[in-house]
Amino acid sequence: MNSNAIAAKKKVDSAFMKKGVIIAIMSGVTYGLYTGFLTWGMTQGYWGSEWYGANTAGLSTFAITYVLAALGSGVNDTLSGIWMLIKCGIKGELGDFARCLKTKPGLVMIICAIIGGPIASTAYVAALQLAGSIIVPFAALNATIGAIIGRIVFKQKLTPVMIGGIIVCLICATVIGGTSFDGFGGTTMIGILLALVCALGWGIEGAVAGFGTTLIEYNIGITIRQVTSGIGNMLIVLPLLCLIDGNGVNPFGLLATAFTDSSVIFFVISGLFAGLSFGFWYKGASMCGAALGMTCNGSYAFWAPFFTWVCCGVLGGMEGYALSAIQWIFAAIMIIGIAMVGDINPLSVFKKKEA
Repeated sequence: MNSNAIAAKKKVDSAFMKKGVIIAIMSGVTYGLYTGFLTWGMTQGYWGSEWYGANTAGLSTFAITYVLAALGSGVNDTLSGIWMLIKCGIKGELGDFARCLKTKPGLVMIICAIIGGPIASTAYVAALQLAGSIIVPFAALNATIGAIIGRIVFKQKLTPVMIGGIIVCLICATVIGGTSFDGFGGTTMIGILLALVCALGWGIEGAVAGFGTTLIEYNIGITIRQVTSGIGNMLIVLPLLCLIDGNGVNPFGLLATAFTDSSVIFFVISGLFAGLSFGFWYKGASMCGAALGMTCNGSYAFWAPFFTWVCCGVLGGMEGYALSAIQWIFAAIMIIGIAMVGDINPLSVFKKKEA
C-alpha cells in the first residue's frame, strides 16, 4: 500500500471516529432529556396527586419507593420500545429484527437489556425519586465501572491516564454526594446506593454491548434492547416487587392506570429520548470503541441534572431540582474524569499541533 493510500485510509478512519464521538456525545444529551421528562412525568397526573400525593391507594413505603419506580421505568421503556419498532417499520427492518432475536449477537443484546434495563433502569428511577438528580453523577460511574470490568474480564489495559480518571470520578462523586445530605435528608444514602447498582448494571452492559453492535445494525440492536427491557419490567420486575410488597397491589392495575393517565404524554416523550439515547450510545460505541463511547455518553453526569432542573424546576415550577454551585462545578469536572477513563489526556488539548 503506497503512502497516498495509507494517508487516505487514515483520513477516512479519523472521520469515522469523529462521527462516532459526536453520536456518542448526543447520547449523553438525549439521556439528559429522557431523565428530565421522566422525572417530570412522575410528578404529574395520578402520580403527583395520588401515588406520591394523597396516596388514596394506601401504598406502603416499599411500594411507593420501589414498585412505582419499576412502574415508571416499565412505562417509559415500553413506549420507547414502541418508538423503536415504529422506526424499524419505517426503515423496513421488522423482519431483520425478528431474525436477529435468534442469533448469538441478538442474545447478547437481550442479556444486556435485562442487566441494563429492568434492573439498572428501575434502580435509576428509584434513586431519582429518593434523592433527586444529585444521584446522576453516581450513576455516571458506569464508565469507570465498565473500564474496571473490561480490565478484569476482557484483560483490557488501564493506562495511568485511565487510572487517574477513575480517581477523579470517585472524588467528584464523593464531593457531590457529601454536599447533598442537608438538602435531601436521610433517603439520600439509599438513593446513592441504588445509583451505584444502576452504574454497575450499565457498566456491565457497556462493556459487552459493543460486541453485539459490531454484528447487528444499531437500530435493530437498540430495538431489541428497549423491547426486552419494557417487557421484562412489566411482566417480571413489577409483578415480583408487588409480590414482595405483600399488600395485594395489582401490577396490571397500576399499568392500566399509568398508560391511561394524562401524564402518559411525558412518558411518550421520555421514551423517545431514551430510545434515541441508547441508540446513539450503541452506535457511537460501535464506531469509536466501547471505552470512548461510554466516555462521551457519560456527559449525562451534567446534562441529566441540567434538564431535570429545566423540566421540573423552570418549566414545572417545582423546588428542589437545582444543584448547588459546587455540585455543578464537580459535575462538570467529572466529565473530564470520564474522558480520562476513556484514555483521553485532557492536557493534549493544550498541546500545539505539529507541523
